[in-house]
Amino acid sequence: MIESKVNYPAVGAFVLVLAAVLVAAILWLATGGAFQQRYDLYRAISEESVSGLNLNAPVKYNGVEVGKVRAIRLDPANLERVNLLFAIEHGTPIREDTLAVLKTQGLTGIAYVELSGGADDSPLLQAVAGSDYPLIRTKPSLGNRLESVLTNVLAKVDSTSNSLNVLLGEENQAALKSILADLASVANTLAARRDSLDSGLLDAARTFKQTAKAADGLAPAIERIDKAAAAVEKMGNEVSRTSATAGQTIQVVGSDIERFTAETLPELERLLGELRELATSLRRLSEQTERNPSGLLFGRQPVPAGPGEAPRERAKP
Repeated sequence: MIESKVNYPAVGAFVLVLAAVLVAAILWLATGGAFQQRYDLYRAISEESVSGLNLNAPVKYNGVEVGKVRAIRLDPANLERVNLLFAIEHGTPIREDTLAVLKTQGLTGIAYVELSGGADDSPLLQAVAGSDYPLIRTKPSLGNRLESVLTNVLAKVDSTSNSLNVLLGEENQAALKSILADLASVANTLAARRDSLDSGLLDAARTFKQTAKAADGLAPAIERIDKAAAAVEKMGNEVSRTSATAGQTIQVVGSDIERFTAETLPELERLLGELRELATSLRRLSEQTERNPSGLLFGRQPVPAGPGEAPRERAKP
């Protein structure tokens, strides 16, 4: 019987190589293999408590899970802020107007991150200079908004309560009791005089009726007054037009007077001067006639010569 010769080292090496290949294939398949999803990293800053949010908490976009929370850390520069790091599936359209908000799931209190917004015409979110990852903006959660509203409401309720306490103090209570007592007294007085009040109301009703009748009677007089007022208004309009015409006439007369003054006044002044000279000559003639009436007929007589003077030769005519 012939025995086959087996190469045990080759068989052992083959077994080792096959085992290594199987282990590598298993590890590759366990990590996703060819179907392994790629993720993009994004930052977010929350200014509220992230209680209930854990690592690997889902990140959803309009309710669809698109990633996980990879890191949760306090901001060393401001302990009131929390830095969040998201791993979001590659190709998810995270845009500049996309917002992140913290939500809780059901009654369990497990928190997750909800992304919303992102208009089609908004550009994709990019990392700015000096930052490793793009920064997604955040908005307050529903719980934070409710807490703010409740805080404001409680503050207003507290203020209202204090105002009521001041309003209902001992002094105000005493004043209120006095006012109620006065009102009760007035009510009793009105009840006691109800018959008189009813009679007064009836008299007032009759008076109103008579007033209405008198008003109906005044209607024709009012109509006549309206007509008279219209006539007065018409007369006023006529007077206004007459005044305007008189004003125009006065303006024309004024311009004529100015022209007359400018043209005639110098001639009139010259005429007055000549009249004054004529009047002076006539006055001299009158005085001379009164002193020597014969001189008007025989002319002026020569003055006789004085003692020692030679007689003057008569002037020739």
